[in-house]
Amino acid sequence: MIRVVVFLIVVGLLALGFAWLADRPGDVVLTWQGRHFETSLMVVSVAILALFAALFLILALAILLFRSPFMLRRHLHHRSGERAYEAISRGLVAVGAGDLVAARKHTAEAKRIAPAEPLALLLSAQAAQLGGDREAADSAFRAMAGRTDTKALGLHGLHIEARRRGDHAGAHAFAEEAARENPSLGWAGRAVLEFRCRSGDWAGALALLEGNKRALGKDSYRRQRAVMLAARALAVEETDRDNAKAFALEAAKLEPTLVPAAAMAGRMLAEGGELRRATRLLNKAWQAHPHPDLAQVFSDLRFGDAARDRLKRIEALAKKVPGHIEGALALARAALDAREFAKARAALASFLAAPTKRVALLMAELERIEHNDEGRAREWIARALNAAPDPAWTAEGHISDRWLPVSPSGRLDAFEWRAPVTGIAVAAPGIDAEPAAAAVVAAAPAVPLNEPIREHVPAMLEKPVAEEKLGASPARAESAGVAPALRRVSPPPPKPEAVIPLVHAPDDPGPDAVDEGEPRTEPQNDGWRKIFE
Repeated sequence: MIRVVVFLIVVGLLALGFAWLADRPGDVVLTWQGRHFETSLMVVSVAILALFAALFLILALAILLFRSPFMLRRHLHHRSGERAYEAISRGLVAVGAGDLVAARKHTAEAKRIAPAEPLALLLSAQAAQLGGDREAADSAFRAMAGRTDTKALGLHGLHIEARRRGDHAGAHAFAEEAARENPSLGWAGRAVLEFRCRSGDWAGALALLEGNKRALGKDSYRRQRAVMLAARALAVEETDRDNAKAFALEAAKLEPTLVPAAAMAGRMLAEGGELRRATRLLNKAWQAHPHPDLAQVFSDLRFGDAARDRLKRIEALAKKVPGHIEGALALARAALDAREFAKARAALASFLAAPTKRVALLMAELERIEHNDEGRAREWIARALNAAPDPAWTAEGHISDRWLPVSPSGRLDAFEWRAPVTGIAVAAPGIDAEPAAAAVVAAAPAVPLNEPIREHVPAMLEKPVAEEKLGASPARAESAGVAPALRRVSPPPPKPEAVIPLVHAPDDPGPDAVDEGEPRTEPQNDGWRKIFE
């Protein structure tokens, strides 16, 4: 639009000039080397304009001839760029579709046309990953890591390839380098944080978390810091109780509903005589997440209290979560210790129709202590074999006997207090209609009358004679809970395969998961056991 306006202005000025000259006629006389030239002013003006136009045209042709080699080179480069772009685009689409033959074909073409292009290097790495050529993929990612514009992408690919090989030290080194180069990279920060948490470097993990505070949301930051502080408190509890107490209190302040932090902080406050503060802290955590650890700490709040005093405290605690099974179990245990058998039965009455293992075992102990009825106690133990599992600390198909800050794969705050996945639960029949359970009871060893039944429960549950009495296969005996502490449970049914399988985005250096053909390397951690094998 501006050019049109400028053109119109120039044309208008020329028209005004010619009109001005036409209104003022005159003659131009030129004498040169004895020759005499005479013409009008208008003709001279037109001649001068024609001369300037001819000079401009000659100059433009000269410039065009001078620049023609550069223009030809640019044209050829642009054409090869279009061909390279087309080859890279088709190659990335082939990688996404899983077409290895087409991916290799377009990769070779892209390398031939534009071997130094970043996208050509990425396509080469993706095609190598698709074909399982780890060395070629590693070489492509190293080439990208050696360039300034693709260094972050190359380090990400090298990190993933190192994890696939099981080289955790190398993966950590690549993540550390990427985090130094670009602190805003989320994957690098998570990888470094995961490594420090897995290695137990909680001070370093907390320092890294503080450095990435702005990139995290407020709630996420508080939760992660609370988990790390709780883990650090557990790590130094035996050697430095003062710092352990400070860490636990800060964790409970940041995340009052974090059960491990609240239980540890409440226990240490009670040991220091700060009973009111400990009571407030435990009550807040209990109302959010009732847990047996909190009930145990609350029961032992005052050292040396009688069993009836502990029962009163647990009664008040159970009233805060009416109808919750953890409150009922805590109340039944306290009542049983105080020999208030009626209160224990009343607490468990609403859960007897479909009892969990802990409910059935408490009922067995109650029958034995209150009535010395060994037969009924064994019946309840037999019912515990088929009872629904109680909640436990679970993460990624593993069960832990205690809370752990890091999962087997290294993920922070992965363990949750919930019932393990054991397939479809079947309601157990009543005590009077369990012939198979009666056989288990008959095979169970007798328990001395003067010893608590819960001390002999593991031996009863692991009695190998039960399988012979039941006449069942090992799988049947295992599903009945007779066999071992580390038992295999049926996984949930597999999900149907999608019509269009999901693939990794072409700009992703590759999946984190280990290929099916490669051996899996899992960290060996104590304190957890696998659900699925």
